[in-house]
Amino acid sequence: MAKVLKKITIHAPVNKVFDFMTNPQNLPEIWPSMVEVKNVKPGIHGGYNFDWVYKMGGIRFDGSSDTTEFIANKHYVTKSTKGIESKFTWDYETVKNETQLSMETEYKIPIPLIGKIAENIIAKQNEHEAELLLENLKNKMEMEIAVPA
Repeated sequence: MAKVLKKITIHAPVNKVFDFMTNPQNLPEIWPSMVEVKNVKPGIHGGYNFDWVYKMGGIRFDGSSDTTEFIANKHYVTKSTKGIESKFTWDYETVKNETQLSMETEYKIPIPLIGKIAENIIAKQNEHEAELLLENLKNKMEMEIAVPA
């Protein structure tokens, strides 16, 4: 399985960032390759279970994710076994009124026989995608703090 680990500091309260990120309907707004989220239902462990449409390496995947761990404002884990096998772990910490967010994902590239070169290209694209996701989240959360509704 491939692995991505990214961290970011967001100038916004943890509860605001956590609430936004744990609502899967918000994901297409900040995640460039997340095409659609649907069939959102409360998970038995907290959080939500949902279906999604995602593009990886130009290929469309339909899948679903289930929340497996949920500690409000601290820790959130989703697993997907359909579409793209993956596990996303999100850890939140308050440091000086800011949010320290750590994202770790493990995933299986679901394209058989693509070869090592193509697999490496997709892995690099996914690294970049994770950076964009976190930067988009940071920009959205900090803009909303700067311009109160």
